[in-house]
Amino acid sequence: MFELLQDGKIEELYKYAVIGAAIRVFFWLLFAFTIRRTLKLVKKENQCILPNQVWFVAVPLFNIFWNFEIAKRLSDSLNNEFYDRKVEVEDNPTRKWGLLYAWTFLLSNIPFPVTILVSLGLLNLIYFGTYWIKIYQHQSLLKLHIDHYGENYIGDED
Repeated sequence: MFELLQDGKIEELYKYAVIGAAIRVFFWLLFAFTIRRTLKLVKKENQCILPNQVWFVAVPLFNIFWNFEIAKRLSDSLNNEFYDRKVEVEDNPTRKWGLLYAWTFLLSNIPFPVTILVSLGLLNLIYFGTYWIKIYQHQSLLKLHIDHYGENYIGDED
């Protein structure tokens, strides 16, 4: 296969691969920053993951596993916080989209035929964007509640 590529084309291909990988890691870091900011709004006793542990989503290969952990632990943390604050949100907020993203990310790292990988890659991109938006929406809801009621608010007892 490499015989078909001209001498200068291989170096150019490597250059584009490195640029693509750098862009991907940059977006993972921005994603981790969003998750970290969300977790910093959650009281320590409600956190199921420490805010600084989210940076592992930007570590290639390890993030295949860590995406599942983030989906579960972030959802549990938000669930605990919203329950304490007596804010009605869906059960296990962000978990569905997080798991969809994690599964498509896992599957897109398995050497399937190109057509399947392209389909999985597109699905992964859609789920990644949707998951990121859902996290940001819950972060905004939490910020509004904290701004209105204060950081140490506990919902009224019935």
